[in-house]
Amino acid sequence: MPLSVAVLMDPISAIKIVKDTTFAMLLEAQRRGHRLLYMEQGDLALRDGLPWARLAPLRVKDDPTGWFELEAAQWQDLRDIDVVLMRKDPPVDQQFLYDTMVLEAAQRAGTQVINDPRSLRDCNEKVFALHFPQCMAPTLVARDPAELRAFVAEHAEAVLKPLDGMGGRGIFRVKAGDPNLNSMLETLLGGDSHGQGRQFAVAQKFIPQISAGDKRVLLVDGEPVPYALARIPQGSEFRGNLAAGGRGEGVPLSDRDRWIAAEIGPELRRRGLRFVGLDVIGDYLTEINVTSPTCVRELDAQFGLNIAGTLFDAIERTSQEAVPK
Repeated sequence: MPLSVAVLMDPISAIKIVKDTTFAMLLEAQRRGHRLLYMEQGDLALRDGLPWARLAPLRVKDDPTGWFELEAAQWQDLRDIDVVLMRKDPPVDQQFLYDTMVLEAAQRAGTQVINDPRSLRDCNEKVFALHFPQCMAPTLVARDPAELRAFVAEHAEAVLKPLDGMGGRGIFRVKAGDPNLNSMLETLLGGDSHGQGRQFAVAQKFIPQISAGDKRVLLVDGEPVPYALARIPQGSEFRGNLAAGGRGEGVPLSDRDRWIAAEIGPELRRRGLRFVGLDVIGDYLTEINVTSPTCVRELDAQFGLNIAGTLFDAIERTSQEAVPK
């Protein structure tokens, strides 16, 4: 039975379809005969506590010269929509959090929202990983620059990053005794000379195996895709993020990757986090990406997969099991 599938995303006119995971989901939904509807952040509203959205019928095609067509948008009750794909990129700011509150109202009425809105609020991608310390290298989240300096000194070399970043932005590699450490911490923490207004930052022990790539391991309903995309730093760069110039190379999951996925998968299912990307360097989990994980297009192309198809198999099963609206 065809479903109505709405997507909340960044402007579709600006995406690069060759590597856009949301686009892969839309292509698969359309291929299955589902009705696509498009919205951006400004298109959500609550009317007397009920979730509404300004939705534009959407068609997509895998053509870099013209990949979408939109019809006129109309306001609709989101409770009448079968599925919402929440694919807005970070930052997870106040407006993002408000979006999840509107979507949660739709979810309470029976709309499938992927990923679960409450879990999107609760599961910061760097802090949530700390729920699984058995999978991680030593990590500290703190506002106190003295604690962060002590962490760097203890581990000799560390990576510092903001809690709300993405794409490798704002990440520093630092060694104990680096004369630039204080400046890095000032940049990350902010605040005044008395410490007011400081933000949390993350310090992780540097993992030398980054030279072999920062692996993105995708999970659908808590089960891992059998291949990961290793994002390999280029030249003197230590960041493997594709947005920072890293090269993507598909690799089979290792036994350790599968163990990490097995440790985390049940909690993802419990929280309604149905499409998730783990970041793994060497033997260690570094982040759990829940907002808009990527790398589907690259893995599909390299290994002949259909990861979005696996996701929509799960969505359709849930729809068939649900009580009719």
